Amino acid sequence: MRITHFVDGKPWTGEPGRTGEVYDPATGTVSGHVDLASAADVDTAVAAAVRAGREWRDASLARRTSVLFAFREIVNARRDELAATITAEHGKVLSDAAGEVQRGLEIIEYACGIPSLLAGGHSENVSTGVDSYTLRQPLGVVAVISPFNFPAMVPLWFVPIAVACGNTVVLKPSEKDPSSAGLLAAWFGEAGLPDGVFNVVHGDKEAVDALLDHRDVKSVSFVGSTPVARYVYERGTAAGKRVQALGGAKNHMVVLPDADLDLAADAAVNAGFGSAGERCMAISVVVAVEPVADALVERIAARIDGLRTGDGRRGCDMGPLVTAAHLARVTSYVEAGAAAGAKAVVDGREVVADGEAGGYWLGPTLFDHVTPDMSIYTDEIFGPVLSVVRVASYDEALALVNACEYGNGTAIFTNDGGAARRYQHEVEVGMVGVNVPIPVPMAYYSFGGWKSSLFGDTHAHGREGVHFFTRGKVVTSRWLDPSHGGINLGFPTQT
Repeated sequence: MRITHFVDGKPWTGEPGRTGEVYDPATGTVSGHVDLASAADVDTAVAAAVRAGREWRDASLARRTSVLFAFREIVNARRDELAATITAEHGKVLSDAAGEVQRGLEIIEYACGIPSLLAGGHSENVSTGVDSYTLRQPLGVVAVISPFNFPAMVPLWFVPIAVACGNTVVLKPSEKDPSSAGLLAAWFGEAGLPDGVFNVVHGDKEAVDALLDHRDVKSVSFVGSTPVARYVYERGTAAGKRVQALGGAKNHMVVLPDADLDLAADAAVNAGFGSAGERCMAISVVVAVEPVADALVERIAARIDGLRTGDGRRGCDMGPLVTAAHLARVTSYVEAGAAAGAKAVVDGREVVADGEAGGYWLGPTLFDHVTPDMSIYTDEIFGPVLSVVRVASYDEALALVNACEYGNGTAIFTNDGGAARRYQHEVEVGMVGVNVPIPVPMAYYSFGGWKSSLFGDTHAHGREGVHFFTRGKVVTSRWLDPSHGGINLGFPTQT
């Protein structure tokens, strides 16, 4: 199967200079070949977006909303097809893929409210006969560079809002699981979006650099690892672009002694091993405030024992990792954790998977007695590896979380409202859950972290997303009548 670009309202027909292989992670077999864009291919996509933008920026809010409502209906009706595509290329189980589609739908629904979201302010008679009002106008061509772990949801964090604001878009999805982007582009066309408003180019670093350097690309939205996010931010801003680059994470879940340990154990397993840990909001560290560590570890291990790892199309709880290379990387961290002296309570290397022998299997892994100097603690592993760090007090737990270079998400489990309120106030993290292990905001709030988890100062979707994809303008107007005639060279004053 050939997976190609989608430019100017139709699939690419040119000959690819380079291609990459796309795998089914549950079998390890090649399922398709994806075209990899050159800088010239990116130029063609951007040029199509520029042409489409001349009309789309002036499209009425009523027309934009009509397209978005129609797109929402198409995605909702075909959600099973999109989820199956995600599972076939990423590996996450079907129920998880369906949840990803649902969260993407919520962003589309939020964007359908663009007439209210773009409403400006108006002040009458700021000076005699003078009114002032504000406008928010589109940027132009915007680029979105999305990761492999959410091939539908992350593009939908940005694209519907960007389009609703009157921009045109070039999306560069991950080459590991590229097919979802093509479906979204085709469905946008069915919904009535004009050709060239939403374009998809597949590729690797060459395509990314071409978007970052292109003079007609006005902004870049990126989600991925911290080193690449920093690179995207620095290169994009050096080229004069507005950039929001969401990076990596090391999310801590603090469990206080008064917490319900059964609920905390459920949450740790769900948040640690969902999507095989390939989530930037996954819980990767459980901070157990003594004396609860032994009981909590016992409960987590018991729940892991009941999980079934295997092909996401077979009703399993956890699927494979996305590629063979990523499996090797995550496995190396398991080996490093054991070598550093952490206790492997559950070793995922021993899993017997319900799937083909060639699949990229690693079962849920639980380490206890992890210390902050170990690589399994310091590094973003992005796999099904959960580390338990034991501390003596709330203050020690807070200091541990705040010392981490990442600041994406965190959670606290407690029945003490005062402790929870203190934690949400004191912790240096962008998204906080109180007895909620994965505190991903709803569409009308904004998603993003602090510290090395975000480069730029604007989070995704919500009000911040609308502001990112628009520029503010203030208009001061006076409609003259004959009484305003005459010459006066003095500095204008308010009277």
